[in-house]
Amino acid sequence: MKKIETALISVYNKDGLDVLLEKLNNLKVKFISTGGTHKYIQNLGYDAVTVESLTTYPSILGGRVKTLHPKVMGGILARRDNVSDNKQLDDYEILPVDLVVVDLYPFEDTLKATDNNEEIIEKIDIGGITLIRAAAKNHKDVLVVPSSDLYGDFIDLLESKNGYSEITDRKYYAAQAFNVSSHYDTAIFNWINPGEIDSFKQSYGIGSVLRYGENPHQKGSFYGDLQDVFEQIHGKAISYNNLLDLDAAISLIKDFDETTFAIIKHNNACGLASRQNLKDAWVDALAGDPLSAFGGVLVTNRNIDAETATEINKIFFEIIIAPSYDDDSLEILKTKKNRVILILKNTNFQDIQYRSLLNGVLMQDKDEITATAKDLKTVTDLSPNSREVEDLLFANKLVKHTKSNTIVLANNKQLIGSGTGQTSRVDALKQAIDKARTFNLPLEGAVMASDAFFPFADSVEIADKAGIKAVIQPGGSIRDNDSVEYCNKNGMSMVITGVRHFKH
Repeated sequence: MKKIETALISVYNKDGLDVLLEKLNNLKVKFISTGGTHKYIQNLGYDAVTVESLTTYPSILGGRVKTLHPKVMGGILARRDNVSDNKQLDDYEILPVDLVVVDLYPFEDTLKATDNNEEIIEKIDIGGITLIRAAAKNHKDVLVVPSSDLYGDFIDLLESKNGYSEITDRKYYAAQAFNVSSHYDTAIFNWINPGEIDSFKQSYGIGSVLRYGENPHQKGSFYGDLQDVFEQIHGKAISYNNLLDLDAAISLIKDFDETTFAIIKHNNACGLASRQNLKDAWVDALAGDPLSAFGGVLVTNRNIDAETATEINKIFFEIIIAPSYDDDSLEILKTKKNRVILILKNTNFQDIQYRSLLNGVLMQDKDEITATAKDLKTVTDLSPNSREVEDLLFANKLVKHTKSNTIVLANNKQLIGSGTGQTSRVDALKQAIDKARTFNLPLEGAVMASDAFFPFADSVEIADKAGIKAVIQPGGSIRDNDSVEYCNKNGMSMVITGVRHFKH
């Protein structure tokens, strides 16, 4: 057990510091501090030694250099069981430090608030990060509190052990310190890296432990800020699989400007429709596959009104997410205790994706391309009419967000069938057609979208015989002409986008 006798305190954010100082003062701990922190401590009525009085140097370079001095760093890094270290402390009149409390400059908050290069650079902490690392390195003798987020836990420790700490305590806070410093440095690297340094670095704050992973025998956690994405106003805790579906739902709905409702199941849309009226969008989305909709995740880009909520409430679903809700619609939706109701706040996320596999990480740019009418190149004698063009663009948005190999069938801005995650494009098409027929949805005059090119004419032939007359695909096969020729002979239109949308 080691008693805390002297504390070096240098913090940017003073929130909660008054409570911590009171606890330390009651334990007769001596304070060393810098600049604004020293004034803050004195204003509370406590004595504090300035770093400048120890080093005999003022704060210089506009505050860039204050604590980087042997009189400070020696007091932190000295090994208390080392005879030579102790002699040097005596020789140079260096005061041993038992506790270091630091709260770093808010680099990440500054990044969010401004793009002014000078302001951002000045929020790269040098002295603070050095104090944290030094104290953490010497955790055998020194306890470090590297963030104001840890004040509550540390105060509990002070009260429970009356100002003493054990090696296990100091090692725990040292780990917290290196967690803070590594996260801080990662944020700086990712900001300053021009892209020429090929190095994968990501860091998130404290994770949220989930009930389990994909299955009950797997542990699961989420690292990130869900509060930035949505606000949960009702229901049970969100699960690992819920989060996967929510990611798919939000990514999908972001591509639609018209009033749209979608139903997500296992990361794919099983129902989606765009309409003038939200209730109609819901009714037609559900009609796309009412069987799969059971237990799904619902998402829309419009305010939920009471009339729509009444219709939605007729089926069982796990989650609904929308930008807003009428008060009376919430009363209806909250009748199910466990139903998760979310307010969507943000759809703009990082523009890279990554996943772990083998013994490393795959990273790629997000698929942000969404085709417009001007991107379509007609390759058949017959051009699609205006209604078909709208449906082709609608289907192409959907196919971008559906697991490969995939085919999406749409009619009048309604998803009528999709084939997802198939090993054959023909199988994907057959699955989509079977879905449409199962729920008596109109294949005659429908359109077909494919995430990749057709290597043979078999898919367009099957589509033609089902009543489909317009096709959208990326093109790029050496046998593209086989499909084009079939379309020309059978009165079908085909457009290509030049962009493949594989999603594995």
